[in-house]
Amino acid sequence: MTNTTRTDTDTIETPTSSAPAPQRASRRAWIALAVLMLPVLLVSVDNTVLSFALPSISRDLAPTAAQQLWIIDAYPLVLAGLLVAMGSAGDRFGRRRLLLIGSTGFAIVSIAAAFAPTAEALIAARAALGFFGAMLMPSTLSLLRAVFTDREQRRLAIAIWASGFAAGSALGPLVGGILLEHFAWGSVFLLAVPVLVPLLVLVPLLIPESRDPAPGRIDVASTVLSLAAMGPVVYGIKSLATEGVGGFGVQAIIIGLVCAAWFVRRQLRSDSPMLEVRLFRQGSFGGAVLVNLFSVIALVGFLYFVSQHLQLIAELTPVAAGLALLPGLIAMIIAGLVVVPVARRVRPRVLVPVALLLSASGYLVIALSTSAESIAPIVIAFMLLGVGIGAAETVSNELILSSAPPAKAGAASAVSETAYELGAVLGTALLGSILAAHFRAAIELPAVLTGEQAAAARETLAGAVTVAEGLPAAVGAELAASAAHAFDGGVVVTSLIGVVLMAAAAVVAAVALRNPRPVDAA
Repeated sequence: MTNTTRTDTDTIETPTSSAPAPQRASRRAWIALAVLMLPVLLVSVDNTVLSFALPSISRDLAPTAAQQLWIIDAYPLVLAGLLVAMGSAGDRFGRRRLLLIGSTGFAIVSIAAAFAPTAEALIAARAALGFFGAMLMPSTLSLLRAVFTDREQRRLAIAIWASGFAAGSALGPLVGGILLEHFAWGSVFLLAVPVLVPLLVLVPLLIPESRDPAPGRIDVASTVLSLAAMGPVVYGIKSLATEGVGGFGVQAIIIGLVCAAWFVRRQLRSDSPMLEVRLFRQGSFGGAVLVNLFSVIALVGFLYFVSQHLQLIAELTPVAAGLALLPGLIAMIIAGLVVVPVARRVRPRVLVPVALLLSASGYLVIALSTSAESIAPIVIAFMLLGVGIGAAETVSNELILSSAPPAKAGAASAVSETAYELGAVLGTALLGSILAAHFRAAIELPAVLTGEQAAAARETLAGAVTVAEGLPAAVGAELAASAAHAFDGGVVVTSLIGVVLMAAAAVVAAVALRNPRPVDAA
């Protein structure tokens, strides 16, 4: 029997006096948290650093618009497709073991990506990074549940974890800017090696092994279906943006949705499902997952176009462009930590929507000020976006993890990470494709361009800038001005979509997070 205690923030099942109290974490546990932050920072930096390196990659490898999007999306697409499977594998074979395997593979493939000679080779390397990255993220979050059994300490640990993820996402442009200022674009991949080497040494010393005592069987078919659900949908979105409805886009999206429905049906009928989809019936779980999804779409989509605007239109150096986003990074970290004591007194159904509406206001600032010559609106907008996302994701991640049974911590963590990575995919696939389509439709090309020059200028902003640099001064200035106008016009459209996404997430949070019911770790 349990006594149900109702608080202002949630409804918690409290154990009777016969149940053992959760053990408080030691200093060793907090050191372990610092070690677990290394792969979190690495994977989140990898989500955004490449957007900042994209102008350099575009000049060097000359990818098409579709290849440019795939260079970014191949990594989070494979990552998102395999996260649930890898989370389940960690529950079965050991979360620490999977973390060590993933770290080793990620470091090796990062070296290969740094020296990729073609766009196709880089896309393949990014996909391989997604495979090993899928082993890292669920392991880190699920190991936190094993290390921090006291809920208040776990909430703070998750806040630090979420702040690290948010910090890595925003730190990507700054790190990328510093590296690109002095080295070739491949240096953004070599960053993984010095980060992962200390992890491989310290994890076996500080973190105990953790696994599900009664794991289910390995479900290869469900793994294939999870990939078959997301791959065609992302491809379809890109195809609709580049080729219109006449291409294979609509059919691909339908195929992906059918596979998604098949995946859900298989999980519901399985005695030991890879993903316990019934958890989504809990408002605290399903609502928090959607909050994560919409938040990351907004964050990654924002960084995708802002990084290009700052370097190719505002003509800032990579370091200067990264520093322009530093205030937003700091705001995101502070918000993720400050929200912890606030969450004890303010209900999630109030706190999360307010945070998301603050993020929406950041996108609104961009939509209303893209023609401004100053970068101040971008700095302010990213600070608003960062505060909102930092606060919302800390609360939502804690709800996701506390809503699942402890034995299924890996699978629940994988769902949270899947929302992150699927959001990263859709941030560039959806907002990036809309931006690319608007750019191609709006750019006006000088009549003197050759067919090859016109094709390159119409593909991407970086392509247009590169072509303009090789033209006579007057014609080059005309092309550069037209490209900037077309690009920023697309930014207005995508920013308004960002406002709608954040408002929709706020409504979902207000409705779904009414009565969260966390499962006690004991």
